[in-house]
Amino acid sequence: MLRIAIDIGGTFTDIVAETESGLHSVKILTTPDAPETAALQGTAELLHRLQKSHADIDSVVHGTTLATNALIERRGAKTAFITTAGFRDVLEMRYEKRFDQYALNIELPQPLVARPQRFGLNERVLADGTVLTQPVETEIDALCATLQAQQVEAVAIGFLHAYRNPANEQTVANRVQSQLGPTVTVCQSAQVAGEIREYERFSTVVANAYVRPLMTRYLERLQTEFRQQGFNGSLLMMLSDGALTTVENAMRFPIRLAEGGPAGGVALAAFVAKQTDSKKTLSLDIGGTTAKICFIQHGKPQTTRLFEVARSWRDVKGSGLPVRVPTVELVEIGAGGGSIASVDALDRLKVGPRSAGSEPGPAAYQRGGNQATITDAHLTLGNLTADGFADGMIALSPDAAAQAVKNDIQSPLNLASIEQAAAGIVELADETMANAARVHGVELGLDVAGFDLLVSGGGGGLHAARIAEKLGIRRVIVPAHAGVGSAVGFLRSPVAFESAITVMEPLNSIDCTALEDRLQTTRSEISRIVDDANVTTAVTIETIAELRYRGQGLELSMPLPSDAPLEDAIPELVHLFETQYKKLNGFVLENIEIELASVSVCARSVTPASTQSQPAKTSAPDPAIHTRQYYDPKAKDTFQIPEHSRYSMGTEALTGPLVVPEAQTTTLVRTGWNIKNTTLGHLVMERAD
Repeated sequence: MLRIAIDIGGTFTDIVAETESGLHSVKILTTPDAPETAALQGTAELLHRLQKSHADIDSVVHGTTLATNALIERRGAKTAFITTAGFRDVLEMRYEKRFDQYALNIELPQPLVARPQRFGLNERVLADGTVLTQPVETEIDALCATLQAQQVEAVAIGFLHAYRNPANEQTVANRVQSQLGPTVTVCQSAQVAGEIREYERFSTVVANAYVRPLMTRYLERLQTEFRQQGFNGSLLMMLSDGALTTVENAMRFPIRLAEGGPAGGVALAAFVAKQTDSKKTLSLDIGGTTAKICFIQHGKPQTTRLFEVARSWRDVKGSGLPVRVPTVELVEIGAGGGSIASVDALDRLKVGPRSAGSEPGPAAYQRGGNQATITDAHLTLGNLTADGFADGMIALSPDAAAQAVKNDIQSPLNLASIEQAAAGIVELADETMANAARVHGVELGLDVAGFDLLVSGGGGGLHAARIAEKLGIRRVIVPAHAGVGSAVGFLRSPVAFESAITVMEPLNSIDCTALEDRLQTTRSEISRIVDDANVTTAVTIETIAELRYRGQGLELSMPLPSDAPLEDAIPELVHLFETQYKKLNGFVLENIEIELASVSVCARSVTPASTQSQPAKTSAPDPAIHTRQYYDPKAKDTFQIPEHSRYSMGTEALTGPLVVPEAQTTTLVRTGWNIKNTTLGHLVMERAD
């Protein structure tokens, strides 16, 4: 068995191989202009180390944020939008409200499709699905001539109430595709996001059309390169909800890949949470560009079917482009290793959200970057060493790092030492991440202090203890292979696909027979998509109902039993809804009908058991392998601390301060913390008091 996982991040590309003997990995710098280059180079390097060839690979699992980056940087295809006559400005009108009530110079995100490329067509489907007006072929043909003249590369089609009846969308899509030819992408809102709320549905189908040509070309190049090297296995893509799908399905719905990279870290956290008996887990993945937060309870991540990309206003909710697809509930913070530190006009220290990325990278990389970053601060403090960073793939310069910290932070703020400046950078980054976790916990009604902190990514172990202190968390888990955690998470993810149908009917008047017929059709369709991936394990079907009080806009999700008639499940749904509503709001409403807004169905393969490389020894720890200079921010002094190897630590606790360096990451155990290994190789830190 040989499975390869590839995670392309903003700074590093991680490649992990799973064999019978365990996991093997390599981390190299991302090649932004051609992301597949780093993926192919890293794979070749890893196969060379394993003395394997591409023909030996059974499957490749890949996650990327390329679609998200294209939306943020506006590098997608020239796209046109066809909608119901009179509604072409929905993309610009948005929700008809301000996301920041008191900001005078508010900036709304520009639509992906400019007004000259948005067209209204005479057609109409009523809210009950009845076709009132069918589109006319001559009008469609005239519109196609305009699209050809504008040389559009993609066309998004979104009609009113197409979630009820997509017939008009299908008619127009067929005609447009035949007129414009196969080189032009055509997407229908009912297929991409077939749910109520026209702005969110229109925004999603436009985003899908906008990135589809780019993603299709990229995936075709990647697949072709692998095939030419002799790879004959399956290529699977990571979706935003932490599941896998075929590359063909990914090409149809590339917007579902938007959070595919970060979702890998959440998948690993959910997997390790079960192994370490962590019932409530805060997942924190700190990469080279950003940090990602997700809450996990009983091994299940918090999920949603609506998120935003390309926020235009200080990362404020409501200032981005809404995308209605299944995704893990992530909060991203501009606090990765490459996040740039600076002093603003009011002499305040700032860290992020701008990142040095892989090009030019932190000053320590000596690749042209000269601005101080979090990585430079860690190197200056002794948390990192110049030797062995990224398994020796990148040589760090302590002098360049210290000089950048001195120039950008110490001198402008007139601090006594470079170490104080570097400690300030790290402390502010820790507070930024901790505060994001606090706020997100409040939004979800969760007490963060009652969670374990599970960290991954190259920077996870460096920041874990201090962030835990700030949040009142007493237990920290650093998984085996945490430095390439997202890629490992890909290997722990099931093949799955989710689809939703809109209902919008009071529970007491639903036509249960008709709804069960629709659900059965949906189950068959998504099961077929999962089967196309040639899964070798069993496939389960999960059905989730979204309920709300009639007239409200707040929907709550709860499982719908699939082994009982829908009519018999309604009393249980009412009980679950009222219990959850009261937990969130402190009360329930009397004499208000409960409405079934929508139902989502997910087909999911059973995750196969994994192998785990280099389990910890069950004896006392070996002596320290080295010592290193370390600056203690509390003591404001530098002294020597021991280094210990993860796999020679044993399962008996060691007391900090100490450091555990690895090929892909480093774990810093601060004063007041103990650390031990588990029999599966996961490090566990606990407060000494």
